[in-house]
Amino acid sequence: MPAAKLGSMYRSVAAMLLCAAGLRADSVLVVPFFNHSNNPSLDWIGESIAESLQDSLASEGVLVLNRDDRLEGYRRLSLRPGAELTHASIIKLGIVLDAAKVIYGSFEVAPAVSGGSSAAKASLRITARMLNLKHAGLGPEFGEGGALEDLATLEVHLGWQSLTQIAPQSAPSEAEFRQARPPVRIDAVENYIRGLLAADPDRRQHFFLQAARLDEHFSQPCFQLGKTYWSRKEYKLAAGWFSRVSRSDPHYLEAQFFMGLCRFDTGDFAAAETAFQTVAASVPLNEVFNNLGAAQARYGNREAAIANFKKAVDGDSSDPDYQFNLGYVYWRAGEYAAAAERFRAALERAPNDTEATAMLGRALQGEGARAADSKLETRLRLKEDYEEDAYRQLQAELKK
Repeated sequence: MPAAKLGSMYRSVAAMLLCAAGLRADSVLVVPFFNHSNNPSLDWIGESIAESLQDSLASEGVLVLNRDDRLEGYRRLSLRPGAELTHASIIKLGIVLDAAKVIYGSFEVAPAVSGGSSAAKASLRITARMLNLKHAGLGPEFGEGGALEDLATLEVHLGWQSLTQIAPQSAPSEAEFRQARPPVRIDAVENYIRGLLAADPDRRQHFFLQAARLDEHFSQPCFQLGKTYWSRKEYKLAAGWFSRVSRSDPHYLEAQFFMGLCRFDTGDFAAAETAFQTVAASVPLNEVFNNLGAAQARYGNREAAIANFKKAVDGDSSDPDYQFNLGYVYWRAGEYAAAAERFRAALERAPNDTEATAMLGRALQGEGARAADSKLETRLRLKEDYEEDAYRQLQAELKK
C-alpha cells in the first residue's frame, strides 16, 4: 500500500484496532528492573535499564509501550511505581496494557573494594526475563555483568540480546547495533533518569541540562530539553536542542516534527520545510503534510503546498483546518472558485469560523490580496499533535 494512502487511513483504522481486543499488533512492555542491592539510592538504575531497553527496541521498529503507558497501567492496578512487583502483578500489568511480551528483571551492585595493590571497582549484575503473554511462556534468563561505570554499554548489549529474542530475523549484528549507540557517561545517565523521575519542572530541566552537558553525544536529554523549551514558546532554544537528537534515537522523527514547528515560528520556512520533509518521508501523517504545506506556502513554493494540503485533506476531509489551508493557497493563487469550495467545506465543519467566513466572501467576490493583507500569511493553520505511535500500530497490523 502506498505510504500516502496508509497515512490517510491510519486514524480511523487505528482507532478501531485499539478498541478491538486481540487485534493490536504485538507490543512489548519493559518494567523497571528491581533493585536487589539494599541501597535505595540506586533505584534509578532499574529505571535506566528499562528506558534503555525501550529506546533500543523502539529504534529498531519494535512496538514498545512507553513510560507514560506503563505509569497508566500502574495507576489502573493501584501499583506503586518503584516497588518490586510479584510475578502475578507483572502478568496483570502486561494484560491491562495489552502487551504481548513483558521484559522484567533485577540488578545487584557490589560496592568497590579498596586495599592491597589494586582497588576493585563497583560491579553491576543485571538479570532479565522475557514473559510471553500470548503463549503463557517464560523465556530463559539472560543478563549482563561488568563495571558499574560501564552501565550504558551493558544496557546496549542487553538491548541487543532482547532484540534477538523478539525479532531474530531483522536484528542487526551486535557490532552494528553498538555502533549506532555510543557509550554514555554514567553520571550523564543518572542525571537523565533523575530528570525523568523528578516531579518539579525546574528540577527536571536542571537534571536534563546536567546530563546533556556531561556527555554532548547523549541524545535523550536533548529531546526532553527541546520539549521543555517548546512548551515555554522559546522556539530558538527548543530548535537547538531538537537538532541534537540523533537518528538512532526513537524520538528522532518527533524531534524533527517539533523542530519544523520551531523553525516556522521563528520565520525560517526553508528549514521548517526540510524538517517536515524528513518526517513525511518516513511517517506520512496528515498533520505532517499539512505543516509541510504551510512551510512551502510561506517559502513561496505554492504548487508543492497545494499538493501537500491536498494530501492532508484526502487523509482527513473532516478537519476544517486542512480545508481552510487549501482554500487559502488557492485564493493566493487567484483560483477563487476552488478557494470558495474549500472555505465552504471549512465552514460546514466549523460554522463559527469567522475567518473562513470572511475569506469565503472575498473568494466569491474574486477579491485578491491587498497591501494591508500581509498579516494574512500568518493565518495558515499548523498542527501540533504528532501521532506516530498510532501510525506504527496500524502499519504493523497491515503487515500481519
